[in-house]
Amino acid sequence: MGIHQYFRSLSDLENIYRCPGKFKYQEHSVAEHSFKVTQVAQFLGNVEEQAGQEVNWRALYEKALNHDYPELFIGDIKTPVKYATPELREMLSEVEETMTRNFIDNEIPEEFQAIYHVLLKEGKDDTLEGRILAVADKVDLLYESFGEIQKGNPEPTFIKIYSEALETIYEFREMVCVKYLIREILPDLLAEKGIEKTELPSLTNKIQARVLTSDN
Repeated sequence: MGIHQYFRSLSDLENIYRCPGKFKYQEHSVAEHSFKVTQVAQFLGNVEEQAGQEVNWRALYEKALNHDYPELFIGDIKTPVKYATPELREMLSEVEETMTRNFIDNEIPEEFQAIYHVLLKEGKDDTLEGRILAVADKVDLLYESFGEIQKGNPEPTFIKIYSEALETIYEFREMVCVKYLIREILPDLLAEKGIEKTELPSLTNKIQARVLTSDN
């Protein structure tokens, strides 16, 4: 038993690719995703902090860096499958938690196990840092699907992924960082070359209109 197996497992995350089974112009590994989510979370945290919120930066970085480590054990399950029913989602979460807990108990030195039980648990919670992580995770998903659509990928899955990611981001619309994202970043994304010929502008408008209607 030793930390060696944990260090070794980090390379395995480079070989787990997101959205398996679909044609993609650019592959994205879980390791790459974790890095990008951390970068996005860092920016969103700065937006919140400038607005007067107190950000626990250590907690934010730890949550963002580690949020998908459990995929080492069950891989990246397609989003439509993962969220097919609440029962299935709960079962998958229980499997992830059990396998992660067993890995920690068997491979992490005993004096560090309590630390890693915290580091590798589900990071999306009701804390400010947990909510920032939830948004950052969907922002990267939004950009991954956007990139495929911009390149002309005909897979309808990426339209669904874009829609699901944007809808989830809007669920956090009361957050300062999400308001900034919607006001400053989303228009730039939709102004990218060739996007006006896709269904993304109209889809985005429909989602925004639905949210505004529900608010009124």
